[in-house]
Amino acid sequence: MRIGFIGAGNMARAIIGGIIKSGVAAPGDLVASAPTQATRDAVAADLGIRTTASNVEVVRESDVVVLAVKPGVLESVIDEISDEPFDEKLVVSIAAGKDIHWLEDAFGKEMRLVRTMPNTPALVGEGFTAICPNEDATEEDVDAVFRIFRSVGSAEQMSERMVDVVGALAGSSPAYVFMFIEALADAAVAEGMRRNVAYRVAAQAVLGSAKMVLDSGEHPAALKDMVCSPGGTTIEGVQVLEEGGMRAAVMNAIRAAVAKTQVL
Repeated sequence: MRIGFIGAGNMARAIIGGIIKSGVAAPGDLVASAPTQATRDAVAADLGIRTTASNVEVVRESDVVVLAVKPGVLESVIDEISDEPFDEKLVVSIAAGKDIHWLEDAFGKEMRLVRTMPNTPALVGEGFTAICPNEDATEEDVDAVFRIFRSVGSAEQMSERMVDVVGALAGSSPAYVFMFIEALADAAVAEGMRRNVAYRVAAQAVLGSAKMVLDSGEHPAALKDMVCSPGGTTIEGVQVLEEGGMRAAVMNAIRAAVAKTQVL
């Protein structure tokens, strides 16, 4: 399987690295385009793949074409490549806010297309990707996309509507978690802990808590109750968070991100 990336930013590099590490494709079967020579040189040196300035060249040399550019430039990229024949190719988009109908209209032709929404933890192999194929995509196409994105974490097939929700939940929530880790660490610093230690402790606590949710199968509320001893320190802190409207604030943040995604 020859895979080409139009765009070679952080997400594309993470996916390419996962593809190579997992053996989905060899470096010689990968090509990526980027507008600057500096980026092309860096990608070639770091990942051992061929790079080019030509998006059309990527299309011509690939069985799977991954559109890995920002939503704001996606239309111009599609205009550049849409005259190429796509009958024997699968197109995969990772652009937020551009649904399948938009993509099909932009290309102006029937084609095998899969919309995806990965998140930044893919950079460390712990990403989550929503996958949504169009009607022309085959089971083999979907399997290929799963192999690509499972190389950088987990993936699930979802409806088009849920792709936007995943974009806000999995895509935006790392920023909220980083803010939470920073706030936890700030409190520990205020109590006299060194900042570098505070960040390590807070980040490990968040990592371990997430793993408990995934591995135990328990409801998060049940896991919370396990930590909250009667009359103890944790329930005292939980009350403060509830008084501050933590749950409502998080819910409102996710819903605002979904709304923004739908107008991109």
